[in-house]
Parts: sequence; structure tokens; C-alpha cells
Amino acid sequence: METVKGFKDKLGKDAEKAAFIREVARQTFEGYNFQEAETPIIEYEEFVKGNNEKDEAVSDIFKLQDKGKRKLALRYEFTFQLKRIAKNQKLPFKRFQIGPVFRDEPVQGNRLRQFAQCDIDTVGAGVRDQAEILSAVNDILKALKINTTIFVNNRKLLNEILEEQNVKNKIEAIRELDKLDKLPEKVVRANLKKLKAEKLIDIVKNKESYFKKYKSYSEIVELKKYAKDYGVEIKFQPTLARGLSYYTGNVFEIKSNIKETICGGGTYMVDRIESTGISFSIERLMAVTNVVIDLEKFLVVSLDQDSKSIELANKLRKAGKSASVYFGKPSKALEYANAYNIKKVIFLGKKEAEKKKIKVKNMLTGKEITLTIEKIKEGKI
Repeated sequence: METVKGFKDKLGKDAEKAAFIREVARQTFEGYNFQEAETPIIEYEEFVKGNNEKDEAVSDIFKLQDKGKRKLALRYEFTFQLKRIAKNQKLPFKRFQIGPVFRDEPVQGNRLRQFAQCDIDTVGAGVRDQAEILSAVNDILKALKINTTIFVNNRKLLNEILEEQNVKNKIEAIRELDKLDKLPEKVVRANLKKLKAEKLIDIVKNKESYFKKYKSYSEIVELKKYAKDYGVEIKFQPTLARGLSYYTGNVFEIKSNIKETICGGGTYMVDRIESTGISFSIERLMAVTNVVIDLEKFLVVSLDQDSKSIELANKLRKAGKSASVYFGKPSKALEYANAYNIKKVIFLGKKEAEKKKIKVKNMLTGKEITLTIEKIKEGKI
């Protein structure tokens, strides 16, 4: 039976890579004193929609109904749930969450309808907190050997420019500007001309020093200063706009070698408290990471020595290794090991058990080494 379109099984190396990325993210977030949160997958539809019904992601929520005919929905992100869990928390409230989210949208590129999202947010945040969050995510990307560029802009700065140019339909104009890295300039210019805002193209093409005349640009300068203290380099991109219905100040996007943005976030309000956050999906990072997950796995093949083989596998696990016992035909053992990417195989027969010496076969090189059981106890294998 095939999976539903936009949903995917993860097995073997894919599952191992996803688990590795999750653990890198978890340890990094905890290293910055962010506390982990876990929230329900299903919420009331009204709560899921919140005040952002016009937001594109909200329009793609999966809607449900329980036996009591209550209108429910699958969560499409974690941020809206902060409204509940951040109440009465000591500020700044720093939390992260990793888990599945769902969007009923067309399947394209590296985007699925269920994906594992990682969120890191600070409720009660200033520019220094923004820099801290960018640093935490940057640490994760470096650990995963992902080459990236962090782009930053400011929504208030965009509004200043639009006010200066007397642009009436601000949201549409910003939306068109944001397409400059996706569509040819002449197409965007033509669309802006319909809004009597074509001059915006020439403004955003200016050097960064041009924007110093705008008051809100100072927030970019301040963020750059604190990001530098963390050893993080950020790049100003005056066309960048995210979450038009809720972001209020600095916004961020992190790009790599695929066309999709791999991380995105910015500043927003949680119950009238300034907050900041950034999110990314495990699947998106899986597509760009250069890290090779190479778990050392052992297969103990029992040659009529079941008890001794189980004992040996236990010793391997106590030594920090991954191990299992193969009770089938010895002739099939190597084929089994290859099928599940188990690189070290031990055949344990009566002679090996009596002498307490075993041969370990490396499935990659074909070489064998002889070790004593005592060496395995000490983890020297």
C-alpha cells in the first residue's frame, strides 16, 4: 500500500540521518538554555487559525471533526501554540520544540505535507535575543557541515520606504519585492508598475550605506553588532519579507545550495509581547547536509551458541556499540549484514566460546581481526 501523497516513510539511513539532525538540534538548543516543549498535534480549528486567517500557511491547515462534531485541525506550526504555553512564564521565556507539523498544500520540491519542524523562540525578546537565536541555528548548520548565508531585513524599514514613496497597497508591493530572487526583474517591475511602486526596484538595488537614512535600519546595525559578538555573519537583503500578516521587525532567512529557504523567522508579537524565533524542517536539512551517518553496528552470528552469542551482544552494547544476534543459517549472515548496513560481523562457535577469542570481519574491507572477550568488555573493538 502506498503512502498518501505528500507523506513519506523514513527507514534505514534516512531515519538515522533524521534522528542525528534532531539530536544535534536538541543538544544545541539545550546548550543555550532553551527548554524543550511538547504540545498537542490536534487543536481547536479556531485556535489554529488565530488572527492570521489570511496567512498562506493557515489556509492550508488539515481540518478534522471528532465524534462530538467539534471543529479541529492539525497543527501547521508551533508558534501559535506559544500563546498558550508562554502565559505566566518568567520572561524571557526561551523554548524549543521538535516534532511533526502538517500542511494540506501542493507537494513540490523538498516540501512534504508532513514534515518534522524544529522551532526555537524567545518570548520577551530584544535584538540581543535575536542574535542568540541566529547563533544557535548557525551552530547546528556548522555541525551538519551545511554552507549557508544568513539574510536579514526589517519590516519597519520596508514600511518606511513604502511611506516615503506613497505606496498605497503596501502588502502587495512587499509581496512583489520578495519575488526578486525568484522571478526576472522585468516581471517584478511590471507587477510593481501596476501598483504605482516601480521605483522600489531602484531603491532596493542601492548599496547598503544608502539605507542609513532610514530610522529602522538602526535595528539591522544593532543586530549585526551582536551577531558579530557571537561570531555570526549576517547579510542585509532589503527585498526580504516574511510572514506579512505577523512579523513586525527584523526578519531572517538562511539559504544554502537548494532553491528553497532552509531556515526562516523573525520578530513578532505574542500577546503584545515582542518575541523572536526561527524554524527549519529536518527534511530540508537532510537535503543539504554533507554529514555522513556511520553508526558502528555489529552482528553476532550464533553457530549453535545462542546463549554465548546473546551474552556477547550484551557485552558489546555495554561497551557502547550497537549489536544484534543472527540465529539463521550462517551462509545467509553476510547477506543479511549487507542488507542492513552492518559493517562488522562476528561468528561465534564452540571453539571461539571456549578460547574466549573471536574473529571480527569488516564488511567494507574484508579484513578480519582476532580479539579476546576481555577486550570487548573494555570497549576495545
